[in-house]
Amino acid sequence: MIEKHRHFIIHKPWGYLSQFVNNQTKRKKKMLGELYDFPEGTMAIGRLDVPSEGLLLLTTDGKLSAEIRSNKYEKEYYVQVDGLITENEIEQLQKGVEIGFNGKKYMTKPGKAFIIDDPKFPLRSQKIRDERHGPTSWVSIIIREGKFRQVRKMTAAVGLPTLRLIRVRIGTITLDNLEISGVKEVHSFM
Repeated sequence: MIEKHRHFIIHKPWGYLSQFVNNQTKRKKKMLGELYDFPEGTMAIGRLDVPSEGLLLLTTDGKLSAEIRSNKYEKEYYVQVDGLITENEIEQLQKGVEIGFNGKKYMTKPGKAFIIDDPKFPLRSQKIRDERHGPTSWVSIIIREGKFRQVRKMTAAVGLPTLRLIRVRIGTITLDNLEISGVKEVHSFM
């Protein structure tokens, strides 16, 4: 009998590791398996670091995981940055910026970036800061690659550290109105 793979869309909350087994630290970390009764063999397609939120795809199909992680699919992030982003900084993000990766300098590939209004996501469990610390702004960044902490490094490279990062789209799959910590099982992704 052919095993039927299962696929899930999840709205990863702030503070969770994008994995099911904590083999990185002795400290207790919140894991995805605490959010839903996933079948054995479920894996995250790509990662969102602990302070990042948003769309995460999960599957029991390793081949599909490799396909979606490839550069074929756009990944869109809404990013709240420390300061007011300008068109000059948007242009830099679109052309590509130099970041550090594996101890070496790396030039990000051209992508898309544009200023957006506050997307009005629910407040996260960890307070970011308030307006007494200066203005913030939101930007949409769309890339096809996914180096370690790339979007955070990109905003820092233009002088605007990331305060909040929420992935809202992978290819044609969007976060839509899935509530924080929400899980939805789907028949397929693409």
